[in-house]
Amino acid sequence: MEGTLALGIPYIAILMPVAIVFVVFFFVTKIERQKYNAIIEISKNLDDSSKVEEILDTLNDKKKPIDYRRGGVISLFAGLGLFLFGTVSSIGILKGVGLLVAAIGVGSIIAGYLYPNESAEITKAVEKFEEK
Repeated sequence: MEGTLALGIPYIAILMPVAIVFVVFFFVTKIERQKYNAIIEISKNLDDSSKVEEILDTLNDKKKPIDYRRGGVISLFAGLGLFLFGTVSSIGILKGVGLLVAAIGVGSIIAGYLYPNESAEITKAVEKFEEK
């Protein structure tokens, strides 16, 4: 019994990520299908086409631009926390991992200032460049 169980654990470990991805895709497509069915039902009951367009605009997911500065600060402090935990404990590898994560955070913060994501910041950057 233990031998069979020992042979089955690696298969389960390998197939578990596949199952998770399948479940995620299944529910995402189910939600999207329900959303489109709701749009169809609403559009059948509306006479004015402009109202249908308004409903479509509200249902569209508007993606916000990535805020590199915020993510960088989070990564920086997570890396510092790992570094401090590695310093306090006797786990030496956490020091290196913490410094690596902190360096990625610093890079993200720098990228946030080099590549602004809000329109006002982009306008400022363009005006500064045009003045030169």
